[in-house]
Amino acid sequence: MENVLITGGAGFIGSKLSLSLLEKGHKVTVLDNLSTQIHGENYKHSPLYNSIKDKVNFIRGDVRNLSDWKKALVGQNIIVHLAAETGTGQSMYEISKYVEVNISGTSHLLDFMANESHEIKKVVIASSRAIYGEGKYECSEHGFVFPESRNEKDMENGQFEPVCSRCNKILDLVATDEQSKINPCSIYGITKYNQEQMVLVACKSLGVDATALRFQNVYGPGQSLSNPYTGILSIFSTRILNNNPINIFEDGLESRDFVYIDDVVDGTILAMFNNNSSSSTYNIGSGKSTSVSMVANFLKSAYNSDVDIQISGDFRIGDIRHNKADITKAKKVLGFEPKIMFEQGVELFSNWVKCQEIQSDNFDQSIENLKQKGLMK
Repeated sequence: MENVLITGGAGFIGSKLSLSLLEKGHKVTVLDNLSTQIHGENYKHSPLYNSIKDKVNFIRGDVRNLSDWKKALVGQNIIVHLAAETGTGQSMYEISKYVEVNISGTSHLLDFMANESHEIKKVVIASSRAIYGEGKYECSEHGFVFPESRNEKDMENGQFEPVCSRCNKILDLVATDEQSKINPCSIYGITKYNQEQMVLVACKSLGVDATALRFQNVYGPGQSLSNPYTGILSIFSTRILNNNPINIFEDGLESRDFVYIDDVVDGTILAMFNNNSSSSTYNIGSGKSTSVSMVANFLKSAYNSDVDIQISGDFRIGDIRHNKADITKAKKVLGFEPKIMFEQGVELFSNWVKCQEIQSDNFDQSIENLKQKGLMK
């Protein structure tokens, strides 16, 4: 039995991880600020918070405050650091907040470990596939390439696929492995890379095991249905249930690696208790890509809806085109094996959504915010 601290433990991933660890007999402490963007104006009505209430040692606090860290870290053996500001679009205009929470917040943990006596033997840091930017592609003429952010003029003309910088040919998507070029195209991605590297470097110097997990697009029951900045399955579901049309950006063929919440929790627990994973990074995903249009149509069918699906050609500055993780390393070292493929996961997710109260649709306002900042075209 271990004493485990989960920062952000009342969130989507954190609450599920907390419950799973409790079932396995571990003692769980949660440090969470109960952000209104995730939990609503009254956290007492938050399903995520209520799922762990009175089951864990709950500390309401902020990772930006060293005093909150000190309170939470007493007697802990394993730290799973999930607390972060998330969302690529929002990060482009709330820059200070993302840096303060993701980078400065993490520095307090490392300062404590470097300067205070403690019993910490393992840190697992939640990183993101956003650190790769566009990720890994292949050119038929020039082999593997790691394209820069797409040209705005090309996208205005309807050319959305990344092209080879040497021959201008359209590139083919391949799975992005952990050795791929780090090339974030959002402030969020930059902060996540800084965060994981700070943890890996500092922990190595302190003799503490550390592992960074580069999560892909996590989805599943429990995901916030009111947060318009993360999770297109939640965004689309809320649009559909409010009888609002779905605006699909670009040409609808952009794709993501969607990984089910239970698989993410399993991967995290494997990393927590694996003695061979220290000072290393692992992609945690499904290893498959699914187009945004396919997601929208799956959901429309699941909710038996007749809302319009509009392929608008709009695009966000900083968005990537495609994503597919190479999870070979996680399989080999951690024993990670995703069990829920997308078709099954969407069914499980939509069945859960049908049992929830319909949330206000804040998507249009989020898009207006991006347009005002020049980040939406």
